[in-house]
Amino acid sequence: MRKYLISFPLSSTESWQSVFSITLLQKQVSSTIYAGEPKFGKVQAVKGISFAVYPGELLALLAPNGSGKTTTLSLMLGGRKPDRGEIRLFGLDPRQPQARLRVGVTPQETNFPWTLRVEEIIELVNGHFPQPLKVEELATRFDLSEIMHRQTGGLSGGQRRKLALALAFAGGPDIVFLDEPTVGLDVEVRMRLWQEVRKYLQGRGTVVLTTHYLEEAEALATRVLIMNKGQVIDEGSVEEIKGRVGLKHVRFRASHLPELADLAVLERAEDRYTGYVQDADALVRSLVQHNVDFHGLEILPATLEEAFLQMTGETK
Repeated sequence: MRKYLISFPLSSTESWQSVFSITLLQKQVSSTIYAGEPKFGKVQAVKGISFAVYPGELLALLAPNGSGKTTTLSLMLGGRKPDRGEIRLFGLDPRQPQARLRVGVTPQETNFPWTLRVEEIIELVNGHFPQPLKVEELATRFDLSEIMHRQTGGLSGGQRRKLALALAFAGGPDIVFLDEPTVGLDVEVRMRLWQEVRKYLQGRGTVVLTTHYLEEAEALATRVLIMNKGQVIDEGSVEEIKGRVGLKHVRFRASHLPELADLAVLERAEDRYTGYVQDADALVRSLVQHNVDFHGLEILPATLEEAFLQMTGETK
């Protein structure tokens, strides 16, 4: 029986025993927000979503802009109360301080008091937790040692992002929410961050990740949750999500192709053809039947990004 760290209601038939256990209801979670101007009234940003987060996993929460992802995160972190339904974080309402003590968060925005030094910011955050990590350990793990005595107002965007990431882990949390964590980071720093995340997961930590870098989610996620228009439209492992769309990425070289319906989806760059097809075998048969002289054929499974785009109707 799986044990939940945090859950949106699933069904009334589940049972469990754990310090992380919760009571699930048949109700689903919904939330209404104002659309920004009175004439638009209210918008139901989240429409009956239902899911759980399990200990030791990295859940990637993926959604197009404006699809309810930000509202969902706010609900999960206790920043917003649902119109109906129930959310539990370690068996508690996420708005209760006892639940939030075990949570780390890296928000998209990294606004710090400009006159405080990096070291002072870390010490300030550490003071809110009963057993925080040592300042020196955080500085080493997140490559902050050389800027510890600098005021945050003089930091680059990437340095502020690294500080925000360090603060998410400062309290020794059981679950960390990473909201677009690698925006503004160079490749080397991004790789270092993901090394730290992998270590955290190996220690039975839990991560909820939102990112527009879907290659990161594909490499790291234990499970993927896809939202669109305020609803959860699919959930599963990376391989399960990719397998459901049935797309294949096809590449090959040919000097000339006849005008065939099977080839209409392919793009050409000189003698190179590439594209996505539902039935790669049918494409190859068509090439052979029409005596096309092709070589360098590659047939690859769809990436997570390609599956996401097809499921949500988005385009690159």
